[in-house]
Amino acid sequence: MSTSLSRAVILARGLGTRMRREADGAALSAEQATAAESGAKAMMPIGRPFLDHVISAAADAGIRDVCLVIGPEHTAVREYYGSLPLTRVSVSFAVQAEPRGTADAVLAAADFAGDERFLVINGDNFYQPATIRALAGVPGTALAGYARGGLVAKGNIPADRVSAFAMVEAAGGLLVDIVEKPDPALVAAAGDAAMISMNCFTFTGTVFDACRGLQPSARGEYEIVDAVRALVRAGEPVRVVPVNDGVLDLSSRADVGPVQAALADHEVVL
Repeated sequence: MSTSLSRAVILARGLGTRMRREADGAALSAEQATAAESGAKAMMPIGRPFLDHVISAAADAGIRDVCLVIGPEHTAVREYYGSLPLTRVSVSFAVQAEPRGTADAVLAAADFAGDERFLVINGDNFYQPATIRALAGVPGTALAGYARGGLVAKGNIPADRVSAFAMVEAAGGLLVDIVEKPDPALVAAAGDAAMISMNCFTFTGTVFDACRGLQPSARGEYEIVDAVRALVRAGEPVRVVPVNDGVLDLSSRADVGPVQAALADHEVVL
């Protein structure tokens, strides 16, 4: 099976509920405050839109075709990328009609993905190219298992927030389960080597049938984590790729300053 990886689906339809909230001590420019009030996390001005940084890093890892999953109201995103002179990537769009969850968002990009293996990442997270290259180096369905210590030391996620992210259980390099909202004691007991999922996946076309077969979660959404669990139950090997990189997470207004500082010298080439 080929391990080439040149297509990426970036989930950029998020409602930005946390971003809309006021955050004490979050000093934003007028332009950043406007973006925060709209919930447009992916387009937050960080020198240039945060999503530019995300796409450029993916291009550094070999991604050449990008599909942004957006809402029908996101005409400004279409207009922005339609106006850019792109030399390394092509940018297309898939519309998720309603915000019905991450699995529904991935399903919206089925026509774009076709029969190709593809990357799925969040539009409000900056992933290091090395992580994407590591995923490209294994075949089939896979996810990045982030070492807890690396997330804390190399990104903007403090130790007390790590338990808010899903914990990865693996055996023999294959996924056993993804534990969402793990007990903080469980994460602490696993130490810095605890593996955390930051929604950085590679998929083949099998994921679309898994997404179509889902029932809504307790939150009333169709979750990509549930689709991954369905693949495991069906006997598909889901590889876990251990990585020791950080992630820049742009969830709230308080994240804007640290993310902007971390990306101050990042060169964007699209």
